[in-house]
Amino acid sequence: MSKSMQWAAVAALALVAAGCADTNTSGVSGPDAGMLAAGNPASDVVYDQVEFLGNPLVSEVTIVKAQHEAYNRTQPYNTATFRPQTDQFITGVAGRPAAYAQTVSGVLYPDMLVVDASKPASTAGWLSWALAEGYGGRKLTDDVVDVGLIAIFSSLLSPAGASCAPGALPLCTDNVGANDKPFSNAFPYLASPTL
Repeated sequence: MSKSMQWAAVAALALVAAGCADTNTSGVSGPDAGMLAAGNPASDVVYDQVEFLGNPLVSEVTIVKAQHEAYNRTQPYNTATFRPQTDQFITGVAGRPAAYAQTVSGVLYPDMLVVDASKPASTAGWLSWALAEGYGGRKLTDDVVDVGLIAIFSSLLSPAGASCAPGALPLCTDNVGANDKPFSNAFPYLASPTL
């Protein structure tokens, strides 16, 4: 297996981001802009976690729809509740062996983005920490959906129960080659929205 294929395979699994709104009593608090501007690190602002997306495809694909609300309100270390659902998806829907499912979900859980700042930033990329002892994190250009689909459905890591070749339709790609607009060179780096 070539190094780029290994990178793509391991990159098929990654880690944490939470969407927030500013109206809840969930007890998760943080600084607000006014207090930070005034130099006061304390804050009484309380945030409501409305989305939990660490590793792409975990909640959207491997967690049953009826459990999405519970998953969106969970924390990265709630592995015991949700990892069995991911294993069941990989064995049941994708038709992969149990040992393969456990290997893939073992990289997806705990569901959080790992960054090792002691490694060179040039090694940044989705799951580079797991495959190549790299920086980790996630670049905007990382095709995490394709890599996740390749890990779950393709023959790249194992031919046992594979549904397709890496990057092949219908299950091993989302068929989206790149972002439709270039990313910015300034924070927050995202492309401008299409209205």
